[in-house]
Amino acid sequence: MANGFHESAMRRATAPFPSGPASSATVRRTLPWLGLMVLLWGISWPATKLALEVVPPLWLATIRFGSAALCLFAFTIARGSFRIPTRADWPIVASIGLFQMTAFTGLGMIAMTKVDTSRAVLLAYTTPLWGVVANWLIFQLKPSRRQIGALAVGLAGVALICSPWELDWNAPGVLVGSGLLLVAAMSWSVVILHIKRHRWDSSPLTLAPWQMLLAVVPLGGLAWCFEGPPTGIPVDARLLELLLFIGPVATSACFVISAEYGRRISTFAMSNLTLGVPLIGILASVVFLGSSISAPFAAGLVLVMGGMAVSALASKRH
Repeated sequence: MANGFHESAMRRATAPFPSGPASSATVRRTLPWLGLMVLLWGISWPATKLALEVVPPLWLATIRFGSAALCLFAFTIARGSFRIPTRADWPIVASIGLFQMTAFTGLGMIAMTKVDTSRAVLLAYTTPLWGVVANWLIFQLKPSRRQIGALAVGLAGVALICSPWELDWNAPGVLVGSGLLLVAAMSWSVVILHIKRHRWDSSPLTLAPWQMLLAVVPLGGLAWCFEGPPTGIPVDARLLELLLFIGPVATSACFVISAEYGRRISTFAMSNLTLGVPLIGILASVVFLGSSISAPFAAGLVLVMGGMAVSALASKRH
């Protein structure tokens, strides 16, 4: 899936570097970079959909993280920040590498071969809603009334988007694809809870290439088993451009932006920025893929985005 680790990348960027109120000058220098990052992440969704027309989903996920890992290893070596993860950081390396990058991205890319991009990006970004449930079930942190209300509103939007008024339930793979996206979003939400509670020994940027490298192993193995060797992929200039954008640019370069500039504003502000990614992804799908937005989808979009916004605000106060 295109950049399924957006919010997690932002949380990782700010986790070991708690920051106070940023000055107006800092914000003016920071927001253009973060705005560019959100724009690239949003556009990466239709780019991934186009690449999936010729590259099998698990191989595409493998190529994405493999190329991004190489770029980030080169970057950390060049700046002198290359480190092998410490024993204390291996749990977060495993959590992000296996459950987020492998499970979330693998399931998401398979789902994107079955559902349209607009629905994929929106269902994938229901993660904050499932985070409320995960916090409740795993850590027994009872949600506030506002969080429960946000969850109800957001899930009503999910139900509408997956309803027979919006989905053709008879179309092959549509229900399965939508279900995979929701499972992927739930998996992502658990990883975000781990990120929030992990005591970081090394910086997120130092650990990122190791997490991506770890993800490449199971993704590549599963791709070989279920999709066969990647010998039949028709490589041309257009595909190479898409792969360059999806991996080195929208994954590794954007992660560097997140790590360098994300810590300069509050985590709450960073979380709010992620709300722009699905909106840009949906708009980009309309522009580049010719996707259409139906009335039920538009209503579901408003409910899901509203639920996520209220959930973020409630989490700040909770």
